[in-house]
Amino acid sequence: MRTALIERNTKETQIKIELNLDGGDVDIATGVGFFDHMLTAFGVHGGFGLKIRVTGDLEVDTHHTVEDTGIALGMAFKQALGDMSGIVRYGSFSIPMDEALASCVLDISNRPFLVFKASFEQELCGDYETCVTEEFFRAFAMNACITLHISVPYGANAHHEIEAIFKAVAHAMNLASRRNQDGSVLSTKGVL
Repeated sequence: MRTALIERNTKETQIKIELNLDGGDVDIATGVGFFDHMLTAFGVHGGFGLKIRVTGDLEVDTHHTVEDTGIALGMAFKQALGDMSGIVRYGSFSIPMDEALASCVLDISNRPFLVFKASFEQELCGDYETCVTEEFFRAFAMNACITLHISVPYGANAHHEIEAIFKAVAHAMNLASRRNQDGSVLSTKGVL
C-alpha cells in the first residue's frame, strides 16, 4: 500500500497529512483559501488521495503555514514511495492556463534539488503571498528527495501562473510515481 501519514508539530504550525499515491478523497484545510485551492488542484490533478489539516501562525503571514506544509507533504511522498523501487521515476508535464504556461520536469532520484524559474507581478492571491510559492516547492523537493525543475516562461496573472505550476507538478508526480513494468529500480547503480 503506497500510503503515508505525517504529523508535524512546531511552535509555528501543526500539520497532519494523509497521502495515498493510488487515489482517494481530497480534503484540504490550511486556513489560507488560495493555498487550499492549490493543494486541492494538486490532489485532484495528481490522482492522489490527499487529506491535509494545518493550523499555523497566520497572524504573522502565510510563510510558515505554506513552507511547513511543503515540508510535511514532501515527507509524505518520501514515506509513501519507500525505497523508490518499482516506479517510472521521471515525469514531465506542461499546463496552459489562459495566458500563462507552466512546465515541470522531475526525477524521483533521492537527490533533492530545485530549479524555480518564475516571477509574479502580483504580490497576493487573496491572503496568499505569491513569493512563498518557491518556498513551498523548495521544502517539498528537499523533503521528498526529488530533483524538481519548474518554469513559467510567460504569464501575467499570478493566480493562473501558480495554479498552472501546482497542476503541472501534480501531473509530473503522478507520472513519475507510477509503477514500472518489472518492479525494478530504474538506475544503473541498482539503488536510488
